[in-house]
Amino acid sequence: MKRHYFYIAVLALLLICVIMLCAAGRSGPAPVPRGASVTGVVKFKGTAARPTRIDMSADPFCAQAHSSAATTEELLTDANGGLENVVVFVSDGLGTTAFTIPDEPAVMEQKGCQYKPHVLAMRAGQKLKVVNSDATTHNIHPMPNNNREWNVSQPQGVPVEQVFAREEVAISVKCNIHPWMRSYIAVVKNPYFAVTGKNGGFELKDLPPGSYTLQAWHEKLGSRTQKVTLAGEATQTVEFVFQ
Repeated sequence: MKRHYFYIAVLALLLICVIMLCAAGRSGPAPVPRGASVTGVVKFKGTAARPTRIDMSADPFCAQAHSSAATTEELLTDANGGLENVVVFVSDGLGTTAFTIPDEPAVMEQKGCQYKPHVLAMRAGQKLKVVNSDATTHNIHPMPNNNREWNVSQPQGVPVEQVFAREEVAISVKCNIHPWMRSYIAVVKNPYFAVTGKNGGFELKDLPPGSYTLQAWHEKLGSRTQKVTLAGEATQTVEFVFQ
């Protein structure tokens, strides 16, 4: 009789555990608390030189890949001075906080004998996937100062995957076959970064409360920094000006 009651008690406990697990599965993980945000714009003050035509005649495929002449992307602004291709990131204030590395790779494409995007930002330790979408052989050659240098020939349809272990803003990339091909890879050790779009705008979301240094980097104009103090879920607006 005692053994009978023992089995009943064990079955009851198992049933309770199953019910609790099912309830947890329905509710899902607890939501991640929202943090503060930084929005802003990066501007160029002055008269920007117009993009210049790229001569791709050395490779007939490259020359024929564009219905109109391809142009340089070193200094791109809109009508209001918004500066494109600026990396904005938190450079100080997070201490030794460790952040999960994304499973998804950062992707750089070689298309029309140009690197797309011209400026790519990614995490230190994240996989970089380089894709060649052109019917010609390319070569990708990052030239870092704080990471391992590598130089790989890449035929069409054969992806290249590499990892940069340490923060570096930014790494110059070239193609040894097509000398006009240039790009930059910004490797950041935290998830709080953005690359400005055509209007110079950017946004950094869900920062924990605290005081931070923001850095804006441009391939030709160097770097600017600003300090911000964030609290709660507030949004703070900043502006960087290059000239």
